[in-house]
Amino acid sequence: MRTKLFAGVAFAALLIPASAYAQSTGTIDFEEGGEEVVVTGTRTQNGVNGIVVPDTTKTRGVLNQEFIQRQAPGQSVNDLINQLPGVSYTNNDPFGSSGGSLNIRGFESTRISQTFDGIPLNDSGNYAIYGNQQLDPELIEQVNVNMGTTDVDSPTAGATGSTVNYRTRTPGEDFGVKLIGSAGDFDFFRIFGMVDTGTFTSFGTRAFVSASTARNHSPFNARAQVEKQQYNAKLYQPLGDNGDFIAIAGHYNENRNNFQGSVPLRTDLRQLSAAGVDLGARNVGPNSSDRFPITRDEREYTVPLCQITNTQRAGIADTANSCGSVFDERFNPSNTGNIRINSRFTLAEGLVLAVDPSFQYTKANGGGTVVGQEVRRDVNPTGGAANCNTTPNGAAVSCQVGYIGGTPYFGRDLNGDGDTLDTVRLLAPSQTQTYRIGVISSLRYTVSPGQTVRVAYTWDRARHRQTGETGFLQYNGKPFDVFPVNDPVLDVNGRALQKRDRLSYAILHQLAAQYNGEFFDGTLRVDAGISYKILRRNLNNYCATSSAAGFVECFGSDSAAQAAWLAANPTQTVPAAANVDGATCVAGAVNCTFPTQGPQQRIVNYKRALPNIGYVADITDKLSLYGNFSQSIQVPGTDNLYNAFFYPVTADQANPKPETTDNLETGLRYRSSKVQAQVAAWYTNYENRLASSYDAELDKTVYRNLGKVKRFGFDGTIAYRPISALSVYAFGSYLESEIQDDVVAGRTSTGAPIYAATKGKRESNAPIYTFGGGAQATLGFVDLGFNVKRTGPRYIYDTNEPVQQIVAVVNPPAGQPTTRTIQVFGNKVPAYTLVDFNARLPLTWAGLNDKTYFQLNVLNVFDELWVSSLNSGNGALNQGPTFNGTGAITAYGNAPNSQIGYPRTFMGSLVVGF
Repeated sequence: MRTKLFAGVAFAALLIPASAYAQSTGTIDFEEGGEEVVVTGTRTQNGVNGIVVPDTTKTRGVLNQEFIQRQAPGQSVNDLINQLPGVSYTNNDPFGSSGGSLNIRGFESTRISQTFDGIPLNDSGNYAIYGNQQLDPELIEQVNVNMGTTDVDSPTAGATGSTVNYRTRTPGEDFGVKLIGSAGDFDFFRIFGMVDTGTFTSFGTRAFVSASTARNHSPFNARAQVEKQQYNAKLYQPLGDNGDFIAIAGHYNENRNNFQGSVPLRTDLRQLSAAGVDLGARNVGPNSSDRFPITRDEREYTVPLCQITNTQRAGIADTANSCGSVFDERFNPSNTGNIRINSRFTLAEGLVLAVDPSFQYTKANGGGTVVGQEVRRDVNPTGGAANCNTTPNGAAVSCQVGYIGGTPYFGRDLNGDGDTLDTVRLLAPSQTQTYRIGVISSLRYTVSPGQTVRVAYTWDRARHRQTGETGFLQYNGKPFDVFPVNDPVLDVNGRALQKRDRLSYAILHQLAAQYNGEFFDGTLRVDAGISYKILRRNLNNYCATSSAAGFVECFGSDSAAQAAWLAANPTQTVPAAANVDGATCVAGAVNCTFPTQGPQQRIVNYKRALPNIGYVADITDKLSLYGNFSQSIQVPGTDNLYNAFFYPVTADQANPKPETTDNLETGLRYRSSKVQAQVAAWYTNYENRLASSYDAELDKTVYRNLGKVKRFGFDGTIAYRPISALSVYAFGSYLESEIQDDVVAGRTSTGAPIYAATKGKRESNAPIYTFGGGAQATLGFVDLGFNVKRTGPRYIYDTNEPVQQIVAVVNPPAGQPTTRTIQVFGNKVPAYTLVDFNARLPLTWAGLNDKTYFQLNVLNVFDELWVSSLNSGNGALNQGPTFNGTGAITAYGNAPNSQIGYPRTFMGSLVVGF
């Protein structure tokens, strides 16, 4: 955790009668009950040290600008919330520019709804949250977190649990300028600038514009670079004096990052081949033969500069070199932007309309390289693979160009030596371009004082284009263009080859109704609502699907080549025990066949009504009881649905079921003049809990259904402020989960299922506990603060097994086993403790104003060695074992990659305001 915990957190609930804690304008207006909607800088400063625990029907935490501005400059908003109980964010670098992994009460990021001024930020295809693409923290008015449930109008198809909502600051009424210059370890340098116009019309119009740029290199490998720039603007127009307004805002963010810091999660020191032969020392680094560091001194590793080993020689089969293939040499670029409108209109006394339309654009990719083939590919399996440079097409030979078997075959000279004998390494990322439009609208009516109702409608439509073009690399392994889609490598027919080719439309229609009432002189408050989601996935796959893991054979617009491949590969084989509807099975046969699924369109619809109800009851003037119940749904993501194209459309396997949750929580809050405490207990019941495992080398994700999962836990906070200049705070959380059944992980030679031992096990990737605390002291000449957080162990696999490898025993004695299983890492990532420190030195002694100061931030003060994000997948069953015909494991896949936790980091910032 990189944020600073300040004490007196809960006291803010006593000081703020009402604050905008939700995401959309309509929800804010509804919770405010018609009071002031737009949160101003002055209002949020009422919270002690900028942290608020509101007295609502849900367990919710809020941070405002006072807190945010004391954190590391440029930090991701997802890291800012890391001090809240139940929240765990593992940052992939100290500066917030390389992403990370978010987990709240066991819900990982694809199950958490994140919104920005009401608009959804989760990827429209796989629901992922990208922590390095968030708003500059200087512009965030407040960020609030629902720990275990969504709001009734949350515009999401993927959230089955928590929400993270943040809102942009409102432009100031006075002209002002803010400049921040920051520098720190690992060549970190950042500049941020913002200008407030102040009110510049007689109608009260005001605006701000801002820009920032940041760069650093990886703490582990200096050759891995990170660069980021961002631009924002907002125009605010009040409408009268009753809180009505229109706000128009724009945002653009650009990242050009190398991947970095991801290494195999194993700590064995020697390399042993499958044959049991010692291959030498195992070093720290990103390659599959490398390992995780054991000591702090090992964290830094070196990726050697590329050594070009091949030259272009006519008539000789030149072999591709490895330049650009190492993980740290690859790029993860993104261009993201949006335009947002928030508005509120009073139509009549007690009748208020809120409308929030938006447009978003994303252009991003991630992935590695591929060895491109100049030769064509024989797609006819009859008689084996012919040499297409020497053998003409015939009855048993069908030479084609295309992206076949995971390899591009171009049928032309790629390196300019005049022949088609060579292989050439090419950039081959997974490209995504998204155009997304949406609107969240609601109509609120105050029936009588303390009795309010509203209806809401949400529409969200995302056009999701996913391709996989290739691009040329320079001699040093760097791409000429990090976006190959701009200038792709063409085949002999002038067509761009790509490893995937699909077009999706994710469409959401959502109706909602909500009631908020007060009873018994306001001592009982009830909030009840229901939403009805209509979710459509319009899926167009322009490639043939050749495996249930999502492998495809792509020929682009070359319909003749596609037809030739389908003619030569007309069927797919599955075990008879799989019961695939539409498969042809011979009586007594072990396997069945069904037609290979070529390019096609499929439309999948999901509908669900989801209740959301809660209450707050005042037991005494200091003690209150609260609770809520909600249901949520996650529609299968794009990758999961396209993997299902392997099966005939009539098969059950072609129609993955949605994931649903029942979420229940209850809690107590105590508030007095010096002490405030809160404790909550919660329970989540999963149906069709989806598990995924991602292979970075194959760039593929495999999905399995864990079925029923039960999860429960506790959250607690306590704040104490003995004097106005000192406050202390502590928090803690505990999580328990249990998978209810064993899950099918493979099949024997007879088609019988092989079960992974998941029944009774914990879900992976979620910390078992977190606890910590902090303090903030104001001494006049300097402000000092610190926080400490301990994050508990995380299971690596849903089977709760250790990371293992099977190797042969060299020259075993007669009758003794010929193989042995060795453990290369434990079954859990160890717990770790991070301590952060901040200090602010006012410069008023130098004659400067109180908006000008120097700030020091130190992260991971004691330089702890820790494991950051786990890359084993969001619920990986195991590490891809290979089974023999009887179901015994004969080999394990590679150890999962995981991020090295960042080391101690210093950064200083000069903040100038006027």
